[in-house]
Amino acid sequence: MKLISWNVNGLRAAITKGFSEFFEKESADIFCIQETKMQPGQAEINFEGYKQYWNSAVKKGYSGTAIFTKIEPLKVTYGIGIEEHDQEGRIITLEFEEFNLVNCYTPNAKRELERLEYRMIWEDEFRKYLIDLDRKKPVILCGDLNVAHKEIDLKNPKTNVGNAGFTNEERGKMTELLNAGFVDTFRYLYPEKEEAYTWWSYMFHAREKNAGWRIDYFIVSKSIEKDIKEAIIYSEVYGSDHCPVGLTIGK
Repeated sequence: MKLISWNVNGLRAAITKGFSEFFEKESADIFCIQETKMQPGQAEINFEGYKQYWNSAVKKGYSGTAIFTKIEPLKVTYGIGIEEHDQEGRIITLEFEEFNLVNCYTPNAKRELERLEYRMIWEDEFRKYLIDLDRKKPVILCGDLNVAHKEIDLKNPKTNVGNAGFTNEERGKMTELLNAGFVDTFRYLYPEKEEAYTWWSYMFHAREKNAGWRIDYFIVSKSIEKDIKEAIIYSEVYGSDHCPVGLTIGK
């Protein structure tokens, strides 16, 4: 089974920059999107053979997630059942026969870390949600998790310590998640691979210099780590300040 995740930084804009061509070329079984920045119906988006599920923020033009899937889910859940966290369209969960798929766009701590305190609350509640799902069947989590976990996961770790996405607090929450029985699929296959990034600032020619961060992930339950076949970073694909990431998994 092939899955792809991409923070498109505005789906309507991404469609004008090659999104549809990439989508059709890769023909993933499940394609997850973050930061759609739209409500369903604001653009005509249909891909033959795919069902689509949307979770849009209450605030228009902000955040939002969507999933396109060839496989019909048994159940669809929007949010994590906590009103405080479910206003920004950040989570969609599809339950399938053998696993739960969670598409996530984690809140950014923002400049001056103005949302870091909220982010810590979110992290704890979201981790509980994933652990509860994992008790029933294995979990595949994907999305923009807005944290570079280790120094190897960004170009300039020394100068970014304490900045949003590389605070000790955010990195610690990622460690807690992995310690709770989950696996970072890319690092599972490529523990020492350097300069593997998924996001680049639009400033200072960061992308052409590959001065990036790896903040987009596929994370799976430890119980299915042996089923991980490939983890891909499509760094050559443009159309957003993030590139797509992929996972091939199966027995």
